[in-house]
Amino acid sequence: MAGRDGFRGGGAHLMRAAVTGLALALAVSAGIMGGCAASRRAFPVPLPAPVPADAAPGAAEEPGDAWDARPSADRALGDTLRGLLVAARRDSVTPGAIAVVGSRAGVRAWATAGTLDWDASPAVDARTLWDLASLTKLVALTTTVATLVDDGTLVLDVPVQRWVPEWTGPMKDQVTLRDLLLHRSGLPAHRNFYLEARGLEAVRARVLATPLEVPPRTRMVYSDLGAILLGLVVERATGLAFGEAVRRRVLGPAGMSETLFNPPPALWRRTAPTERDPWRGRLVLGEVHDENAFAMGGVSSHAGLFATARDMVRFGRLWLGEGTLDGVRLFSPETARAFAAVADSTFSSRAIGWDTPTGTNSAGTLVRRPAYGHTGFTGTSLWIAPQQDRFVLLLTNRVNPRRERSGIGPVRIRVADAAFGGNF
Repeated sequence: MAGRDGFRGGGAHLMRAAVTGLALALAVSAGIMGGCAASRRAFPVPLPAPVPADAAPGAAEEPGDAWDARPSADRALGDTLRGLLVAARRDSVTPGAIAVVGSRAGVRAWATAGTLDWDASPAVDARTLWDLASLTKLVALTTTVATLVDDGTLVLDVPVQRWVPEWTGPMKDQVTLRDLLLHRSGLPAHRNFYLEARGLEAVRARVLATPLEVPPRTRMVYSDLGAILLGLVVERATGLAFGEAVRRRVLGPAGMSETLFNPPPALWRRTAPTERDPWRGRLVLGEVHDENAFAMGGVSSHAGLFATARDMVRFGRLWLGEGTLDGVRLFSPETARAFAAVADSTFSSRAIGWDTPTGTNSAGTLVRRPAYGHTGFTGTSLWIAPQQDRFVLLLTNRVNPRRERSGIGPVRIRVADAAFGGNF
């Protein structure tokens, strides 16, 4: 397989879970990319050949073969990153990790450390599958919405009830799509719906019935409920199940062939396990860590996506390219810049779907706006600095063996500072 970061893509395939959450069905796509694409984009795009599901762990090429060649200064950055990741493993922050620094052109430095699990297991490499957790909100939800805004299907300042009229209750008629993306809708942060509901529609019904806690636009509360609701809007706007909309509008056109929901058992040997979950009574491997997403069948707009570092490099390059990657345009530069800009710094640090640097969050102490990024609960993060033509990706499973494990915050900051502190 040729390299995948400056580089030739593979095919997109999507995993969707049965309602039981235990039965996995693999939907392998073949055909032509569809969706509502404006004529100015490079759509439709034929799907390339799929990556074999039984590809062995460690089968990725060596950096010099698969990733862009790096000058000597970037090798020094790679050594720095490796030192930070080795220390994270030594300090029991996470069993394994990969960090990548790249530009629009591709990878400039990368490093790995550790293994997939604390028990005997394969070493982390560029094709390890990670549970992205809330990075799902960026890769799947925000980017799909960006394509829909760009082609005029969605307008951010229309009420949510335009698309979901059954979402009723006090003040809900005042909530817009923009409010959901900026986490200022008034919805609560989280509810343990998985304790009382199982199945996509059952969980969504609980979300729709949840009242606002405060009036819209009076408080920023990072809300999984808002993301779940916006996923329903995407389905109504595209006429497709959420996972299929993501495949057609983002994963396929971006050549992200190793990004999927519900990885099948054939991929589990190169998937990083997450928590020894007392609720499920087992080590969570190959299924989403987030309990609500699990109860929804593994495919949700707030969590559930799995990806490799190779694919996430393509995602970072897509946003640094302001919606265009390897000649394929998903959305316009104007849309990219609008989504990445902080909405109101006196209110919160949020951009549309994204977060922005504050000097104290996981973006580190050095980078400033117009940089933007996000984190995921499992220990993932991505920060993008267009002013430096640079992104930094960190993928870990810090919730292994328990989510109470601490220490990922300082690691994120050190990795970001290493990435943004020097010149390529």
